[in-house]
Amino acid sequence: MKRIICFLISIAVCGCDMQIKQPEDKAPGKVKKYSIEQFFKNTDIYAAGFSHDESKLLVTSNETGIFNLFTLPVYGSKADQLTKSTTESFFAISYFPEDDRILYSADEGGNELDHIYLLNENGTIRDLTPWEQAKSEFFGWTRDKKSFFFISNKRDQKFFDLYETNLQDFQSNLIYLNESGLDVEAISSDKRYLALSKSITSSNNELYIFDIVRKETTHISKHEGDAQYDAQFFDVRGRNLFYLTNENNEFQYLVKYNLETGAKEKAWGTNWDVWYAYDSYNEKYRIIGLNEDARTIVIVVDLSTGDIVSMPDFGDSDIKRISVSKSENLLFMAVGSSIYPNDIYIYDFRTNDLKKLTNTLNPEIDPEDLVPGVIVHYSSFDGLRIPAIYYQPHNASVGNTVPALIWVHGGPGGQSRLSYSALIQYLVNHDYAILAVNNRGSDGYGKSFNKMDDRKHGDVDLKDCIYGKSFLASTGVVDQENIGIIGGSYGGYMTMAALAFAPQEFAVGVNIFGVTNWLRTLKSIPPYWESFRKALYAEMGDPETEDSVMLYNSSPLFHAKNIVKPLIVLQGKNDPRVLQAESDEIVEAVRKKGVPVEYILFEDEGHGFVKKENEIEGYGKILTFLDKYLKRKVKKD
Repeated sequence: MKRIICFLISIAVCGCDMQIKQPEDKAPGKVKKYSIEQFFKNTDIYAAGFSHDESKLLVTSNETGIFNLFTLPVYGSKADQLTKSTTESFFAISYFPEDDRILYSADEGGNELDHIYLLNENGTIRDLTPWEQAKSEFFGWTRDKKSFFFISNKRDQKFFDLYETNLQDFQSNLIYLNESGLDVEAISSDKRYLALSKSITSSNNELYIFDIVRKETTHISKHEGDAQYDAQFFDVRGRNLFYLTNENNEFQYLVKYNLETGAKEKAWGTNWDVWYAYDSYNEKYRIIGLNEDARTIVIVVDLSTGDIVSMPDFGDSDIKRISVSKSENLLFMAVGSSIYPNDIYIYDFRTNDLKKLTNTLNPEIDPEDLVPGVIVHYSSFDGLRIPAIYYQPHNASVGNTVPALIWVHGGPGGQSRLSYSALIQYLVNHDYAILAVNNRGSDGYGKSFNKMDDRKHGDVDLKDCIYGKSFLASTGVVDQENIGIIGGSYGGYMTMAALAFAPQEFAVGVNIFGVTNWLRTLKSIPPYWESFRKALYAEMGDPETEDSVMLYNSSPLFHAKNIVKPLIVLQGKNDPRVLQAESDEIVEAVRKKGVPVEYILFEDEGHGFVKKENEIEGYGKILTFLDKYLKRKVKKD
């Protein structure tokens, strides 16, 4: 049996970067406690885009308890609800280019088999992709405003073909037949060129240009070593492709590729990943998003001068998303922080006028009672510096120690970021310190860091989480005997790996739809993941080969006899990624040992919970579980 050696580290050699200060106006004991219902009275809202006359925004909001479509006037009146679903979440795609008809997407109970729907101005709805067991995704409007593109696996569940749907009778024509796992990433405005990618490993892929007229494919990413390529957009005239790559570099940068000459030119780069880039409709502005140490930095460039446009200052909040209207006079921004859910703002380039359209934080909650995340770093077992985000309860002090949780994000890959989490704030508000660890293998810290856990999952990445305890000890306000571990998806796997392979390190575990049997999970991945199946196997292991031994050894289910600490598991019945059996079996195995285990199964959820009533129930039970098995143990100094 493979065991993980638990390296302990003293505070003296922690090497932690930390300055945690209590707000002067929030003395211990003066912080109001809020219920789970109050935290989920916040509103999650996402803007899809402007209407054709730029008078309103199409938004998705869970104001009703489930995601529905709303229209939000640009100059500040109340949002109007467009759909009234009570069972399935509806997610806005776009207004039509020249009228107020709408496209939106929805699946059934979280099964991820999304369909594209038409919402007419009279309120009638039509499924434009009504194929059973098929997944369809919108891919953009044509420049002439007469049709739109979408990808679908209706022909072959393993591969996504590209289709064009005209707006007269909504008939679809096949544009690109995908028989070899090449994924469409960008389409030129004249519909002649496609940018196609081919996954090799999770850190290596190839990029191609396909000429639809000549039926010719050009390989533009010939390289040595590992490099990733991600097409972003063609310019309006179809002369250049812009793509992201980390070729010969740790971080992603933006490249301009000339389709005629094959010449490549670096267009933008820093010592952090360029996350995304696109040009406004008539190429007046270029929007560049950077992933800078778990924060989103947005840069707007005036392409006529090359100057960076001065944007509004939101203090400790970040611009999470930005989109420029077709006239290039307006833009909307989603702005938020670790203590504020995202709100939508409208900015007018002509007048520099800024208007806030939403207030998503429940007015019953005083943001001063919440805790901003602080970016910290600490040394792991081999001296590697691990980035993390620390949340320290206002009431925590040397004389009033608190329990804590190591929080592990999803993945493999993924990243904990300085964004609002109702669950994190709920737990911190109830006096749990949280360290959100970006263990080796996380995105955002360079390709070398990202590859460090390949084929070592449940080993080196787990040790990074365990060494987070040394950071918590260094704060002086956390009792080392009262630290649990929590995570969802891959983070749920890390929770189970911790309990199974390092059974004395954490006092409790919170597993939110986490993998427990890699052999089954990797054999049962959804068919539409086929294009990067080999890439996933290259990183995790191939269950059909001798790698099966490694995967067995790293699967907590087969080592459940080691689990001795209380456990709570949350699972969606319709989850296509981490099947219900993953949770059913680990719960049964742990219960047989007589270890306390609680199980919450949602019949109408998939990989992630989207209904407020379920979030309130599930996350509320997490706190009840922690109060029973973790907080009660804390000894006051």
